[in-house]
Order: sequence, then structure tokens, then C-alpha cells
Amino acid sequence: MKRALLLLAMVLALCAAACSGGVSITPPPPPMGNFSNSSLKGQYAFSMSGEDSSGGFIARVGSFFADGSGNITSAIEDVVDPVSGPPSIVTFNPGTYSILANGRGTITLTTATGGLGLSITLNSSSQGLMVQTDGNATSSGSFMLQSPSAFSLTSFNGNYVFDVSGVDIPSRGAPLSIVGEINLNGAGGSGGGTLDENNGQFGLFPAQSVPSSSNAYQLDASNSAFGRGVLTFSGRTFVFYIVDGTRIRMLEEDQQGATIGDAVLQTGTIPIQNSGFTGSYAFLIGGSFSASNVMGPLTRGGRFTADGSGGLSAVFADQDFNGGPASLSPATITSASYAIDTSVAGTGRGTIALTDSKQGQWNLTFYLISPSQAVIQDQSIGTVGDGAMLAQTGGPFTNSSVAGPYAFSWSGINLSAGFEEDFVGQYALASSSSNNVSGGMDFTELVSSKQRGFLNVALNGTQTINGDGTQQNTLTVTSGTSPSSTYNFKLYIVNANTVFFVGADTVRVDAGIASQQH
Repeated sequence: MKRALLLLAMVLALCAAACSGGVSITPPPPPMGNFSNSSLKGQYAFSMSGEDSSGGFIARVGSFFADGSGNITSAIEDVVDPVSGPPSIVTFNPGTYSILANGRGTITLTTATGGLGLSITLNSSSQGLMVQTDGNATSSGSFMLQSPSAFSLTSFNGNYVFDVSGVDIPSRGAPLSIVGEINLNGAGGSGGGTLDENNGQFGLFPAQSVPSSSNAYQLDASNSAFGRGVLTFSGRTFVFYIVDGTRIRMLEEDQQGATIGDAVLQTGTIPIQNSGFTGSYAFLIGGSFSASNVMGPLTRGGRFTADGSGGLSAVFADQDFNGGPASLSPATITSASYAIDTSVAGTGRGTIALTDSKQGQWNLTFYLISPSQAVIQDQSIGTVGDGAMLAQTGGPFTNSSVAGPYAFSWSGINLSAGFEEDFVGQYALASSSSNNVSGGMDFTELVSSKQRGFLNVALNGTQTINGDGTQQNTLTVTSGTSPSSTYNFKLYIVNANTVFFVGADTVRVDAGIASQQH
């Protein structure tokens, strides 16, 4: 299962029956907000991954220009689909887009032989979430406003933390996760770095930190207007698209793997020993588990407080493995510790070990991007997964303190069909204690190798805050399809703007994120 990130809206005026195989649709309430076509203006780098129509891994990164009036004036993308053939670069014809008042919308890109249809939701005028809704695949991701002034080698000078995930090609599709830190010197070279590779095929459990080598990067002169370039390290080759001097969006294009993710500039005071790592953090991981002839999708999330001495307290966590949701709490956790890796001091690498009386041991490795943000990799026995870790601030939380409009996305596996599902949408959270969530979404599913799309679907439910809101909360929402579907999540509030979703259903394994719109 891939990580989940962010998107949504309503595409062509096709009838609901044509889009969803005859299922009737209850539409969401009329859109409210201050977004419009003018909210999407400029050049954006996008990144998406998911499954193609045969259930194989597919990923794409690219760039598009939006004119603020509903037109995509130019766009290109790189696509990796190991089942279908070698990586390819696609140049699109001029396209169109439409943004509703609540930030939901659509983007349509075309080529001579096909195209790309997307449902999106704006977080703000500078970023948003997206889901593919054209029937050719089910995939999800995000887009970010680019800064063309940063389209140069000299813009990248410093240490960058990266997280890429996907599949290992030599092993024919085993899950693969790579996290680490590399140095870029502003001139196309590197001063080194370190990485952790977790490969489900070769039994690298747990993964270990190893030096990265032969690091180099260059820009693509023929596509310089899009901020496209190539980065190589440790025998791997990535195409990238520049967001700005602090971030690139990466896609692996070689015979070693098909992986996708971002590299982000490391800033702030990075701890070099345990005493430098303190405070509360929330994390979210998506991946898979395979051991003792049992395999399936897995998502994990939770929160903890680090004490500066290698100890963790107030540890709460949830997981859903193959439709078996379970919760961890101080009542069941027998030990919890962390360690900043002094052997690679300054890289931001650290490890977390949790032992639960029922769920066994979790081994997690993180790389700090800053004192408040990190990538995290699951290195527990039999597990390949990764995700995000963010400082938890602003509590205690109540529905009133976090009320407002949210853009959301979640992704995962529908266990009854055995295929991926991707959701994107917008909801409003009210301050009341029940029936406080209402909005709309688009989603796609691969069912028996045939994709089904559900557009402009109503969403209603309840977010429940427990205690001071910093620990395990719940979100239950019901879609407006007929028959309706109910989605259950354990919810971890990161701050007044961001929420992590951990699936808590027996029929699907999902993970996602929501963020307040601005």
C-alpha cells in the first residue's frame, strides 16, 4: 500500500450512472468558500502514485502552467509503470481546469492518444491534492506552486532529507522504501550522505544506515522551463521537478526500482544526541506486512512525547493490518525508547523502539528535516512502510479550536476487491459534538481489474475529541452513495491545521491527511 497525501472535485457533466456503474449518487451541499479559477494561477509541480488497470505500480511527476482563467497552457510529466514498459516523458496539449468556491475542481490534460483527468482540492492558492479520475488508473498525490527563479544548480546547496517508496524491479514488484539525507553542493555534485533501504523481497529487516555515494545532479536543458532535472546517488537515477530551493519532487527511472517522493532542505538545529530531541510528535505510516505466510496492507499512526533522555511517554498508536484494527496505549506498551544516531551525527537520523504486549515490537527510523518535521520508515520485522512525523503543537484540542474547512485525501486497499482506492475532497468541521462533518468528495476504485469512478459524492459524519485531543480521537463518515458506505478512522490531531487519519475498518485499510484551507 502506498502512502497517502491530498486532492478532489467534479469533472465532466457525465451522469452519475455512467461514472459509477449504475450506483445512484447523493450530491454534497452547494459549495461555499472564496476559491475560484483565479486561485490556481502559476506553475505547479505535481507528484502521484497508485495502481494501473492491471493492479501494477504506477507513478508520475510533472509540471503544469495554470493561467488563472481555466486554462492549462502547457504541461509535461514523467511516468513509470514497470508492467507496461520503460519510463516515458509525456508532453500534453493545452488543457483546462475548473475550481469551485470550496476549492474542489478538475484538471483535464490531453495528448494525441489519450490524456489525464484529475479531481483536485485546493489547500490554498499554492498547493492542493489530486486523484486520477479518468478510468485509466487509480492514483493520488499533490501539487505545489513552483518558483522558476530557483531553476538552477546553485539553488541547491545544503543537506536534503528524502523519502521515496514504490517497488523493487529486480524482484518483480516487492515493496521498497528508501529514506535518508544527501548533500547537494550548489554545483551539480555532493558531499555525501546516508540512507536506509527497506526491501521486502530480500529480507532486509531491519534496514541499516549506509553511506550514499556518487551523488550528482543536473538540469534538463530541453525542459528547463519546467524545472526538470536528473539526480543520481548510490546507483539509482531519479528525474526531478523543482518546487523551489528547498524542495524537489523525485521519480526513480532505472532498473533498480520504481519509487517516488520528495527531497526537502534540512533546516534549524538538528539534534546530535538524545538531549536535543524533546517534545511531542505525531506520525503516520502506510505500507505492507509479510511474515509467516501472512501478508497484506498495513497502516500505522500515533503520537508520543520524547523526554530528552531516550525515553518516550504518553505513547498512543493505532494500526490496521489487513482489516484487523488495533490500538496501543500506555496500558499495553511495555517499553518505549528512542535514540539519536551518533554514528552519523548531524544527519538527523534517529530510531524508535516500541514493545506492546499484544502487537509485539515496532522499530521505526526517522530523519529530521527540521526540529519539527521528519520522514519516518517502518523497519519492524516483516514490514515495509514509510510516512511523515510532525511536531504536535497547540493542544489541548476541541472541536471548537480546530473547526473550519478542510481539504482531505485518503488512500488504501479495498479488501473485498483486493485493489486500491483513492479519495479526495473537502469538508467543513463544526464545533458541535455530533453530526459535525459535512462535505463532498470524489473517489476511484479498481474493482476486478476495472476502475470505477464516483464523482461529487456527499460526505457526512462525526469527529469525536477524546480527553485533551492530543491522543486517540475518532472520525466516522458516511458517503452519499446508495447503498451508502461508512468509513471509520482513528484521528491524531497534529496542530490546529493538520490531522492524520488511521483506518479502523475490517473491509479496507486506509490512511490519510486533512489540512485547513487558507
